[in-house]
Amino acid sequence: MNSRGMQKFGVGVAELPVNVRGAATASVDASYLTAAAMGADSFWVADHLNSLYPRSVASSQYVGAARLIPNIDAYLEPWTTLGHIAGRHRLRRLRLGVGVTDTGRRNPAVTAQAAATLHLLTRGRAILGIGTGEREGNEPYGVDWSHPVTRFEEGLATIRALWNSNGELVNRDSPYFPLRNAVFALPPYRGRWPEIWIASHAPRMLRNTGRYADAWFPAFLFRPEDYAAGLDVVRSAASDAGRNPQSVRPAAFIMVFTGRSRDEVDEALAAPFAKSAALNLPGDAWARHGVTHPMGTTASGLQDLMPQLLDEQTVLSMTKDVPIALLKESILTGTPAEVVDQMAVWRDHGLRYAVVCNASAMQPSLYRGLKAMVPFAKIIHRLGRL
Repeated sequence: MNSRGMQKFGVGVAELPVNVRGAATASVDASYLTAAAMGADSFWVADHLNSLYPRSVASSQYVGAARLIPNIDAYLEPWTTLGHIAGRHRLRRLRLGVGVTDTGRRNPAVTAQAAATLHLLTRGRAILGIGTGEREGNEPYGVDWSHPVTRFEEGLATIRALWNSNGELVNRDSPYFPLRNAVFALPPYRGRWPEIWIASHAPRMLRNTGRYADAWFPAFLFRPEDYAAGLDVVRSAASDAGRNPQSVRPAAFIMVFTGRSRDEVDEALAAPFAKSAALNLPGDAWARHGVTHPMGTTASGLQDLMPQLLDEQTVLSMTKDVPIALLKESILTGTPAEVVDQMAVWRDHGLRYAVVCNASAMQPSLYRGLKAMVPFAKIIHRLGRL
């Protein structure tokens, strides 16, 4: 507990594990070392087969970092990458999480094995971040995208059934993942399986979080008051399930866009690639700022967006009227002091664990994007004092 009488504010660092020219894990390694040096508690990598942002505007014309990352869709597999991190870096031995995988394109039995393996190899440091996933990471690969929440519920139940089987044969009926004399013999590390952090936003998934999760872990946040309302739903569901509502840790995956000055950051946010991130926000978020989502007022944002199908002129047309205020509602932006002040507001609305991802490279200037690593490091260090 801190001086405010609240649970200590935890800090993790996330990286989008995209292949870097000449050194595949260069960005991942640099982020891990920064996280360890600045006092973070955990390190996370995303799980995607392709980018959530349009490849058509990820060229060097719009993004300076494209000189280092030639293809924004070239994602490294997360569990393999975390194994690399665990084997290569011994500094402080941070907890390691996938933020997040889904229950569609990866069979949950394989996910159960991957998480349990990392947990054993790292002596109890693995965290399984999990959610429904997105259309772009499922449908193009032959995975049925109908009923993603039901699939999630069945996938999570499958993971728990295997973990709790004590090596005995498992039989379980399921419309998606039936088990027939299945065997799962990996043991937990010292009696404990990896924590499960659920990414959720809509009411049914929030209730699932309260019933089953060790932490609530939403991404692409909107307003602090929305976070507080969602946390109330999670805690009510936990209570209804006979759990201690305080046992579900209030966490979040949060993008940070920083730089040496407010003007520098605002200039970068006005560039086309940064503005394309707004396509991942739902229609009601756009409407609050007096604009209409290009995919309609009821657009769900990243859950159903297919960014790989959007050509350059389409993206530029879709994002030309994006107000910077819309981006600032879902990304913490500004100098280190400004970002920490913004995070304090989220803390005051219930957030107790922030996993921050440096989005500052999403700008035309490679030099400014690289220089932003210094203020981002300061943010990590200062957040630990909240």
